[in-house]
Amino acid sequence: MEGPRKRIGPIVRILRRTYPGSRTALEFRSPLQILVATILSAQCTDDRVNSLTPALFRKYGTAADFAAADRTELETEIRPAGFFRNKAKSIVGAAGRIVSVYGGAVPGTMEELLTLPGVARKTANIVLAAGFGRAEGIAVDVHVARLAGRLGLSREKVPEKIERDLLRIVPRGDWLDFNFMLVNHGRAVCRARKPLCAACPLGALCPSAGQLCMARAKVGAGRKSSK
Repeated sequence: MEGPRKRIGPIVRILRRTYPGSRTALEFRSPLQILVATILSAQCTDDRVNSLTPALFRKYGTAADFAAADRTELETEIRPAGFFRNKAKSIVGAAGRIVSVYGGAVPGTMEELLTLPGVARKTANIVLAAGFGRAEGIAVDVHVARLAGRLGLSREKVPEKIERDLLRIVPRGDWLDFNFMLVNHGRAVCRARKPLCAACPLGALCPSAGQLCMARAKVGAGRKSSK
């Protein structure tokens, strides 16, 4: 099979055709809201986050509101998202810096976003792409990490190194949507436990397709023999 540089063009074209208009599943109306939602989404489903944020955003309408929030109260409000203490600390800390350094407006560059407490490259990339329509990188979440490995686009395991590999081969014009398309494909077809290889539009371009199918067949055979 051809290397990733030669396959990336067809991969992107198929993803665009299969998942047109891909965007984050997190619901938001401003850069501040997507920042908070993305912090909450760490190790939590987007659906769970979306069930919490409407009430949260009605109560805390500005960065100043979040910065002044009672930490214990905020922890209770976001508890269903998991890791609520660390997330509350990040939200209040990020909001405080947004107010004190950036005049209450979420900054719109990677360099500035990375100065906010609790914000690493994945969060910053999502905020830039979804909140500002800018691409300074490619967000690497669990879906992107899994698919980058299966598609043979990166052999790395660390998100920052996976992103570095992707930035070398994905055309810059596709950076903005690449995360969102891979996330959609990861949820719909290339699932973590039961990838639907037979129905995958990227099958002919995926070096793992045959291996994943065989692995699933062996698991199925093992279960039958144990009965």
